[in-house]
Amino acid sequence: MIRRTLDLLYLAAGYLAGLFLIVIFGLMMLLSIGRQINLNVPSGDDFTAWSLVAMAFLGLAHTFKRGEMIRVGLLLERLHGRRRRGAELTALTVAAAFIAYFTWQAGRLAYDSWRFFDMSTGVISVPLWIPQSGMVVGLAILLVAIAEEWLIVARGGRPSYEPEPAQTTEELIERVAQGGGV
Repeated sequence: MIRRTLDLLYLAAGYLAGLFLIVIFGLMMLLSIGRQINLNVPSGDDFTAWSLVAMAFLGLAHTFKRGEMIRVGLLLERLHGRRRRGAELTALTVAAAFIAYFTWQAGRLAYDSWRFFDMSTGVISVPLWIPQSGMVVGLAILLVAIAEEWLIVARGGRPSYEPEPAQTTEELIERVAQGGGV
């Protein structure tokens, strides 16, 4: 039940990130074409920037869980058994600490924006806590994903972001050709 709920959460965040990517595309096209035909999109740059932030942060957990996030595994790849698990747990602990702090500070920023009625300065005035909340929600979901991975590794499991070892030579060649890990 929890596994399914978390998978749906990561997937929903990924789809939301994709939706914001479509919004960015639409706004950029409107802004570009609008310049040619004298059509002004009020605060179009602001909405595009806020959509970019929401897209980037909402996509983090989905990207992390699928193993698509850039990760330096030079040291971890050389370790095996308990040493590897210890190093993996250390890396996940450090990541969780940084993301927890980042989430807390971003949450405080959004809360202060809400508390002080902070508004954008563009043509269309928007309460700043609204675009800031995309960053906070994305970071919070990433923190949940990291904590889940920490539990998986602590229980002796293989991290979700680590691909299964290649079973055949053809599979190995295919992964290398696609730029994926071995």
